[in-house]
Formats: sequence, structure tokens, C-alpha cells
Amino acid sequence: MSAAAELYDSVAYVYDDTLEGLLSAIFAAYANGEDPLDVVPERSLQPRLGQRVATIATNAHHADRVARTLKGQGGWRTFAAVRAAAVSEQPDAGTAAYRFVRYMMDEQKRRDCKRCRKRASCPGATGRGPCPRLRGRALSDISHPAVAPIHRIERSVSQECEHMRQFIRFEHLQGEGVDVWFARCNPKSSVIPLVMGHFVERFNVQPFIIYDENHGLAGVYEGSRWYFVRAEDAPELPSQAGEERLMQAAWRRFYRAVAVESRYNPELRQRFMPQRFWKNLTEMQDELPTALAPLS
Repeated sequence: MSAAAELYDSVAYVYDDTLEGLLSAIFAAYANGEDPLDVVPERSLQPRLGQRVATIATNAHHADRVARTLKGQGGWRTFAAVRAAAVSEQPDAGTAAYRFVRYMMDEQKRRDCKRCRKRASCPGATGRGPCPRLRGRALSDISHPAVAPIHRIERSVSQECEHMRQFIRFEHLQGEGVDVWFARCNPKSSVIPLVMGHFVERFNVQPFIIYDENHGLAGVYEGSRWYFVRAEDAPELPSQAGEERLMQAAWRRFYRAVAVESRYNPELRQRFMPQRFWKNLTEMQDELPTALAPLS
């Protein structure tokens, strides 16, 4: 088949911009015996010339099967890489995840058990399980064209998760029957589902809400369980607790007090503390440029 004919025969799989949707699309590719040229969320769909578009419905059972296969065949880190691609805003993230899964599964099939000293007791030697020696190895081959994109995306998402753990600031809100800690954030990728566990461990039984302004997603912890709520607009909130303004002022005073004036380096600060986070950082409110200053 010529390159032109192959292009016209290509198919794009479209999913619903969730991890379950991406895993369902990967399942459908194997179940249908197809090799889609593109696997993209609805928001990133740009069909190629003559390309057929197939919308893949999210199926929780299929997604769970793929997730268990990824963890079993490639290890937990492999699943984490695909999960990172599912929350990434990069348009090629879904395709990168699919190509990587194909590569990882093919690597497992190429295993050679004849010279392995553990083949007598290894379930992989008889085809009843994955090869322990190959589990997770595919992700380390970052020079391979099927691995390099997913590695790049995973690093970007991991960096954004670290930014959220460092730069999220909570304020204490109280109202009629309401006592909660609230934080706004604006990550490039929808990483709140990946960092909620970090804050749940630290808040323990204290209810809190983290609202992602960019993606209209709120992570809600009630003190015993947590879940997510879609909210295109910021939720209506009670007023600040009595001591909140005093605590914020004390934190800004501490931030200024520990600064070393002779080592002031605004360029370096912007590199480690990107300016896009400043509007939600308590300690930066006095230094916000006029264009970024919140309306009073």
C-alpha cells in the first residue's frame, strides 16, 4: 500500500478526555484489530485529509482491563506514564500513550526464555504471565521513538504536580455551618487528581477544597472521603475566618523577613516560581504587576 493510500485508510480514535476514555480507546484498538494513526481527546481533534474518525465510548470494564494489563505487563510506573498522558494538555498525549503501550506489549512478546535460569518457576516462560525482567524496561528506553514522547509528557506533568505541591496556598473560610480550607490554582495540565492524595494525607480530617481555575475542576475532601466536581465558574464561598487576614499578613511579613536583599535575583525567582502562579500566592500579593493584581 502506498503512503497516500495508507493515509486515506487511516483512522483517528476520539475519546472523552478522561483516563478511562483513553484506556477504552486503547482497548478498542486491540479489539477492532486496528492501528489508529491518532488517538486524541475531543478538544484536540483535527482530522487529517481523508481520515476516518471513530468516537470511542468510555467503558469502565474495558478501561479496568487495560489498567490491570499495564500494571501487570509493564509495572506501576508504566501505568503512571499513561495516566500522566491522560491529564496532559499536549495534543499528542493520547497518541503517545497508545504508541507506547503498543511498543511495551510487543517487547513482552519478544522475550527469550531459553537462557533464563528462572524459566522453570517463572509463569512468563509458559506464557501465563509477564516476564519480570522486562517489566518496566520499555519506559527506560527513552531514545526509542515510541518512548521519547511519553517520557517528555510524563516529565512535564510530574513537574506541574510538583508545582502544585509547592505553590498551592489555602485560606480558612467560615460561614453558617461551614468550616473549610480553600485554595485556587491554575495548572497547565489537569493534575489535581494526581495531587489530591498528597493533601489528603497532610490535612487528615480537615475538610478542604482545591479549585482548578483553568480546567473547571474542584477536588473536595470532606474529612473522610474525597471526590471531584466539575465547576466552570468558581463556587460561591463563605467569608474568611476571623484570624485569616492576620495569618496572611504574618506570612507575608515572614516571607519578607527571611529574604536576603544582597542576593535578590528576580530572574531566578521567576524560573523557580513561575509568574503564572503569583496571583494565587499569598506572599506575592504585594509584588504582583498591575496587570496581574486581583480586583479589589
